[in-house]
Amino acid sequence: MMRSASLKSACVVALFAALALGDAACLKVQSNPRNSFPGRRVGGGTRGDCNARTLLHLVPESSVFAPGSAGTLGLVQGPSSNPFKLTVLLKPENDGTPISRTFAATSAALILIRGGSVSIPTVWESSFACSAGEAMENDGLHSFIQSSSPPALSLLLPEPEADDQSVQLMLNSLFQRCGSTVPSRETLSQFGLSDVVNEDWPQQLPVLCPS
Repeated sequence: MMRSASLKSACVVALFAALALGDAACLKVQSNPRNSFPGRRVGGGTRGDCNARTLLHLVPESSVFAPGSAGTLGLVQGPSSNPFKLTVLLKPENDGTPISRTFAATSAALILIRGGSVSIPTVWESSFACSAGEAMENDGLHSFIQSSSPPALSLLLPEPEADDQSVQLMLNSLFQRCGSTVPSRETLSQFGLSDVVNEDWPQQLPVLCPS
């Protein structure tokens, strides 16, 4: 009888240990930002010429990316008949000071930025400055009907994985084309984004590398 009780106690201890280990594993997976970050590498898509304009982060499909020591970040803005300024915001995870850069309004282009290397997880958000411009254009009785364009949203990490390294290589290769042009569909297909290119897009994208 004693032996049976001891065996039962041992089974209970083993069961709780297994559950504890399972919970720990779940917590570890949930704490991994590569598995849990609600990124969106394709921004735009709502009403209005500015809000509906496509904005792409050239990152892995998960929208999580380690830019490495070169710190090259790439984004593509789609065609527009009335372009607005572009704002790029980098927000460190530890509530550090955000870094914001604003770029002049341009037509469809591939934009490469250096200096995006990070030492801690950092949220990268890109959007067009739609609100002020569209408010002026729609000044009147219906000017309150405004929509905000969903920004492209990615997470930058310090430690690269295999997917990050392939994207780094493609971005650094594109950096050699600064000032020239690259084929739109072929270039975006390297990042799995060729499906966004339609008849409105130019066949060639200028490669802009603002300092």
